[in-house]
Amino acid sequence: MNSEDLGSLSSVQREQVISIFSGADEVIGIEHLVNCLENSTSHAGDGIIRAYVGFEPSGKAHIGWKIISQTLKKMLEADINVLIFLADWHAWVNDKFNGEMEKIKLTGTYMEEVFRSLLDYPEEGEGAGQLRFLYASDLMDSGDYWATVLRCSKNMSLNRVRRTFSIMGRAEDSADGDLSKFFYPAMQAADIFELKIDIALGGMDQRKAHMYMRQVGDHYRWTKATCVHTPIISGLKSSGSRMESFDHKMSKSDPGGALLLHDDNAKIRKKMRKAFLDPESNDSPVYELIEHIILPELDSLSITPKPEFGEPSEWSEISELKEAVATGEIHPIDVKYGVADALSEILAPLTKHFEKHPELLEQVTAITNG
Repeated sequence: MNSEDLGSLSSVQREQVISIFSGADEVIGIEHLVNCLENSTSHAGDGIIRAYVGFEPSGKAHIGWKIISQTLKKMLEADINVLIFLADWHAWVNDKFNGEMEKIKLTGTYMEEVFRSLLDYPEEGEGAGQLRFLYASDLMDSGDYWATVLRCSKNMSLNRVRRTFSIMGRAEDSADGDLSKFFYPAMQAADIFELKIDIALGGMDQRKAHMYMRQVGDHYRWTKATCVHTPIISGLKSSGSRMESFDHKMSKSDPGGALLLHDDNAKIRKKMRKAFLDPESNDSPVYELIEHIILPELDSLSITPKPEFGEPSEWSEISELKEAVATGEIHPIDVKYGVADALSEILAPLTKHFEKHPELLEQVTAITNG
């Protein structure tokens, strides 16, 4: 996205759009949002710009949700209505909790509380600058929904659909024995069209789903949402390299490689100690956490080694820190512990929330075995 993409927006509007998307890796179809702002309209025609991000209720939240929440906060501040779409039937299709809908719904309720805390308890409702939650099962009650799903499936080959399976964390050949999974990308596209979404937000791993949606929109000449893709945090044990398959993505299925939002400082430090960080490489999940979470949240990273190993230091530029690690000025273990302590500081409000209201977290812990 560059200044030419922003058309005749006022300087204030330009600054606002650039700020909202400053943490994104990619923005596709910015012209739709620009048109909405220039003409005080929206997909629904009422002038309320609606953003959406979808999640399968599938377990405890991990640190990657902080990146999404940063962008959502900026949208709320810019008077955009933000929808957290809890994709319960999508989770069922994807075999989460072995298809036990009661557990999926419970996890959805927990996710609502997580996002309320991460977003600092914004006003909730249908209006500008408000937050709302919707379950896929409620949207599916609409008489038009399944007709839209079928339209989103029309003229799409099985091979085209297979190429989107990474949005479910699956290989292309993983669902030949389960027809329901072939409807997943059509359902995701239908969600966006049915909800009259102006901004579809997701991690880079959701790009294929959004491009599928845009292809459908081109075919029917439907309004296509602006698509915003945020960075993916790599698993702690990975090298941090960015691959099309997203095999490096942080996943709850690897407990030692994933930082959960409910990990205490001791657990975060233990996990971070084993995180990949090669002084000779610029790629590391440690650097990703600094660049995409710590610096946007805290502006700088404090590193405090034991007194016999050096003086405390403060870093606000990731490039300078990488250079210091490469030259031996800063030891990797001190960086890791600095990151652990900074993340604990960032997560403190969420920790306090669930200390006061532990019931949902305890229930989700019980069904996820930890």
